[in-house]
Amino acid sequence: MVLKNGKSRYQVPNLERALSIMEYMAKSDGSLTMAEIARNLGYPNNSVFRIMSTLEECGYLIKDTDSKHFRISRKLLSLGYQALIETSLIEKAADTLRALRDETRETALLGTLLEGEGVVLEQFLSPEPIKFMVSPGTRFPLHTAAPAKAIMAFLDEPERERQIGMIKFIRHNERTIVSANAYRKELQKVRKLGYGCDCGEDAKGIICVGAPVFDYRNRPVAAIWITGPEFRLPENSIPATGAIVAKHARDLSSRLGGSGN
Repeated sequence: MVLKNGKSRYQVPNLERALSIMEYMAKSDGSLTMAEIARNLGYPNNSVFRIMSTLEECGYLIKDTDSKHFRISRKLLSLGYQALIETSLIEKAADTLRALRDETRETALLGTLLEGEGVVLEQFLSPEPIKFMVSPGTRFPLHTAAPAKAIMAFLDEPERERQIGMIKFIRHNERTIVSANAYRKELQKVRKLGYGCDCGEDAKGIICVGAPVFDYRNRPVAAIWITGPEFRLPENSIPATGAIVAKHARDLSSRLGGSGN
């Protein structure tokens, strides 16, 4: 049924307002206060307070406790994963991943960060008989995974510290980083080298080497990496392998309009 004002009787006003607030914030440059949103959208202050408090509690908004400003979190990425598969990032990464796979003969992957973890977006399998396969949609921890280190190292400090604060430093073996300070030191090393490595920190015998991918604003929005067995990727091969992965990451960054690290 359609009411006289042209709207359906089945519409939920507060849900409509919540979506309008998220769309407005997405179009805004930077963060906003509740008062600014209420004023600019013409919504009652109490309604905006309840809606934004709920969105914050559910993890869709992040509040700066000092400035009282809000910004959108990355949680929506998890809901829009299927749509993300069709975006230009996935499409433009295909040739890069294929080239990386062919040059290294290891499985090449693309991934990005969610709130406190990472997610695999795409992969090109190694031609070798012994290979590692990780299904798109698989999550990975920030403190061990090479792609997570590669992205985290190049985030701006506030965002990096916020992400570090969400990490549960679970020990998998004696190689695993188990403290925030040790992880910060690792990220400094990654930033200097331009690539990150998981040298069996999550699972012994499995090596991953990843490098960041930058968008047109030179923000690290993703990472590409290879994964393979330690007998094909020994420790002395990591610098050369890292240089190869970083080279292909720069190629993908340029396709996205970024200049790379």
